[in-house]
Amino acid sequence: MNRHGIHHVTAITANAPENLRFYTGLLGMRLVKKTVNQDDVSAYHLFYADGAGTPGTDLTFFDWPAAPESRGTSSIVRTGLRVDGVAALEWWSQRLREAGLTTKEIIERDNRAALDFEDPEGQRLSFVADDAESEKHPWRGGPVPEEHQIRGLGPLVLSVPKPERTERIFCGVLGMQIARTYREGGSDVQVYRAGERLDAGREIHVSAEPGQPMAHQGSGGVHHLALRTTQADYDAWAQRLIEAGLPNSGPVDRFYFRSLYFREPNGILIEIATDEPGFAADEPAESLGQTLALPPFLEPRRREIEAGLKPL
Repeated sequence: MNRHGIHHVTAITANAPENLRFYTGLLGMRLVKKTVNQDDVSAYHLFYADGAGTPGTDLTFFDWPAAPESRGTSSIVRTGLRVDGVAALEWWSQRLREAGLTTKEIIERDNRAALDFEDPEGQRLSFVADDAESEKHPWRGGPVPEEHQIRGLGPLVLSVPKPERTERIFCGVLGMQIARTYREGGSDVQVYRAGERLDAGREIHVSAEPGQPMAHQGSGGVHHLALRTTQADYDAWAQRLIEAGLPNSGPVDRFYFRSLYFREPNGILIEIATDEPGFAADEPAESLGQTLALPPFLEPRRREIEAGLKPL
């Protein structure tokens, strides 16, 4: 079965208008889909990505009036944003400082230069210099020069108390490889890679932190991560989860992609999502994200749903 790496990351915001301003206005990501949480239509689901809404570039947010996240283990603790080289990190460092954000120094982590920072709600992010060749789809109407725009997600960093349990799922069920191990902050970090290519968009870093308290999700935290597959392999993945004895959602049609959900043994929610059909399934590629998009099964409720949403 094909293994393409990270599909998207979904996080939580308690302030959708500020979230929209930050990710489009400052970080220069394109709002490629403005829709609702299909399981809670009172909440926006905002998708930020590259200029084409390419799988692997989506950072998405549920708009919930949640208290701030209580940080701890059994959680996704950092989302990498891939950019072109150290020159881009220096440019971003200046841009963030000029916007009034506190940034750390550019560091080297796992042999890649990185710049850690947080969004206004405490979402932990990191610009990562990734020189691997990959197709680029810049947002030509965005506020960030094309050469410094975010190319995609990766790596993702997870904290777990019992890494051997995660390893059994990542390697034994998902077919990922342990590429290497490094140390950070007194913890061993194992790097899992999907497929053979070496770009950071195929990596999940798992930090062993057995002494930490358990995290509690909230605003400024991550809800789940999603891994890429294709329509051709989707049914095989559904069967594989059953054969592995993993409790899971079964097939879920999100209209823009098809999904499978399960939790790895430390409690982190993982989705397997198809690349197809994509965000242009219901609106032209040139006008993605400009109006509220609803999948067909929610369209009859449009007036009710729009009335329940806060203005952006």
